[in-house]
Amino acid sequence: MDTVAQHVLWLLPMLWLGMVLAISFLEAPLKFRAPGVTLALGLGIGRLVFRALNVVEAVLAVALVLATLVVAPGPGIWAWLAVAVVLLAAQILVVRPPLSRRADRVLAGEELPRSHAHFWYIGLEVAKVLALLGLAIAAAP
Repeated sequence: MDTVAQHVLWLLPMLWLGMVLAISFLEAPLKFRAPGVTLALGLGIGRLVFRALNVVEAVLAVALVLATLVVAPGPGIWAWLAVAVVLLAAQILVVRPPLSRRADRVLAGEELPRSHAHFWYIGLEVAKVLALLGLAIAAAP
């Protein structure tokens, strides 16, 4: 069981990292450049995609915590994992709610000034990428 948990402890951060890189840094900015994609359509798609991503991220975080409990590694792995989980929680609980309220208003037809909340989300994504890389390196067999 320990060996499976040890492999999970390395594999899942890499899977999580790949998902964040593909969705946050590739899909999200590109969808608004596609022909015919309006702001409302892009927001609707983004809302669905990021909700799904956050659910999968939460599942991966729980699986990583469980694997870490089984392996009982040193404090370095726990620290990287804690940082990744706290960053995810900040995105879901602090940054996404105002972004969702803003998207609701835009989808309702309101014209709003440019939002800076996306920069907070992106900053947290960059930090999460670094934490996941640190976790994967620390857990590497």
